[in-house]
Amino acid sequence: MRNQAAVAWVSAIVCFIILMLVTPAIPQSQEYHNFADGREFFGIPNALNVISNFPFLIIGLVGFVLTVYKNYFNLSLPGERWGWSFFFIGVAAVAFGSSYYHLKPDDARLVWDRLPMTVAFTSIIAIFIIERVDARKGTWSIIPLVLVGVISIMYWRFFDDLRPYALVQFVPCIAIPLMAILLPPMYSHSTYWLWAAGFYILAKIEEATDRAIFNFTHHIVSGHTLKHLCAAMVPIFLAIMLAKRVVSEERRSLLQIWRISWSKVKENGRGEENASCSYTTVSVNEKD
Repeated sequence: MRNQAAVAWVSAIVCFIILMLVTPAIPQSQEYHNFADGREFFGIPNALNVISNFPFLIIGLVGFVLTVYKNYFNLSLPGERWGWSFFFIGVAAVAFGSSYYHLKPDDARLVWDRLPMTVAFTSIIAIFIIERVDARKGTWSIIPLVLVGVISIMYWRFFDDLRPYALVQFVPCIAIPLMAILLPPMYSHSTYWLWAAGFYILAKIEEATDRAIFNFTHHIVSGHTLKHLCAAMVPIFLAIMLAKRVVSEERRSLLQIWRISWSKVKENGRGEENASCSYTTVSVNEKD
């Protein structure tokens, strides 16, 4: 097991080094700071992009309190409390970092927007390792993974190169749904992970179509404001999952569950087909 973990880490580092060598640097485009909706309300510049961060504060604080207070979520492993605490702290901090950035968007303030999001991303990866791979290794990976995220932001800020940060942000988007589908979970209600991933992908689409959505809605709301609201649904779904889930008696991945369900559907379909094609033979007595 130790050898496999060492091989995995070495492989990841080698792939990262090769990627950095063969790909060009990705500078931060200054157009990124030019959001569609710059309206001011109540003396707040870019008001809707600022105010729409408020849900992060609420769900982050609620999630953190329920994680640490009397173990409301019934977390069975010590490392889980640390992982989920880091996650909900990161979510709550997004409200402050993102609001600070949107009051006057520039590269210096963007650091504080991205930093708490990165803490949330990386802690989620650690949580998956704890729950589905190895509890001890996952617990020990929390701090290193968070540090990797912080370093990726510092690298971008000092060298104007987004490649490490892009990996930290987008690798979880691929890894988390795959791990949710393929790796057997400790707990029930794993489909909530997929709902959370779906809302995050939707948020990224809304971010990319910021101005198009603003024009489509006749300047009522922009894509970036909707992005904040959709992204806030991610911790909401995960908090609901934590409240509802129980320890699974049989550890089956979502893929295994889907295969079993599909087999049952096919068997029921065959049964109905056989029933519809069966006939009753009735004897007829002929009379002279």
